[in-house]
Amino acid sequence: MTQTAGQTRPAGDDEQRAADPAGADGRRIGLPGIYNLRDLGGYPTARGPLPWRTLLRSDALHRLDAVGIAGLQALRLRTIVDLRTHVEAEIAPSPQARLSARHTHVSILGGDLQSLPLELDAIYAYVVTQCGTAIADAIRPLCAAHAFPALVHCSAGKDRTGIVIAMVLAVLGVPDDVIAADYALSGGYLDPSRTAAIGQLQAGTGLGEQLTGELLSSPPRLILDVLGTARRRHGSVDGYLTAHGLTAADLAVLRVALAA
Repeated sequence: MTQTAGQTRPAGDDEQRAADPAGADGRRIGLPGIYNLRDLGGYPTARGPLPWRTLLRSDALHRLDAVGIAGLQALRLRTIVDLRTHVEAEIAPSPQARLSARHTHVSILGGDLQSLPLELDAIYAYVVTQCGTAIADAIRPLCAAHAFPALVHCSAGKDRTGIVIAMVLAVLGVPDDVIAADYALSGGYLDPSRTAAIGQLQAGTGLGEQLTGELLSSPPRLILDVLGTARRRHGSVDGYLTAHGLTAADLAVLRVALAA
């Protein structure tokens, strides 16, 4: 069952979804022109379940039609964080003028996707070891006052979005297995058999045929490796983020803002 914008989760739903995030029927929000928009509500944090309609993740917004834009507006977003490169944003511009949220553009990968390795393990290792400042910069808008509801997105809503969201969920105390299960959900929505989604991504990223089915997979071990690397290098995910520019006060604000 696809969840529509504006729905409130029924009583008792938080516990069920937190226990089985990978089978979270209805977590995806279906809007025309977008494939991987998901609500992170209900996941267990150190302060209780993450509130619904507070933190969302998605693929790029450039193909939203009037109905899709109206659906996104119904979510009453205050913050949108775009993690794409400037090239991607120019190829596939977001409809910023038609959305009232505060937009922040932080390119996690710097300038150009073409220079990246074409193996997912290598891409993720590069991001967590070389792009820590950009990851912290992407989370910073979520640490501002009145930042939520907020949406974090890239082109597919899987890799850059997956890493940033994993870091946020780890700061909140969401267990690693839940973080990994949430990350893995993208694979179902970006199945290579969905030719419309693949064509949109190939055009919107500028990668064309370089964007293969393998690059659209989301094996949970990848996100677990990212979290493990951050912890080995800095003791904790909090330590990783503060080493790259955030403060303990920033993370405290984030925890309070996303408390149930």
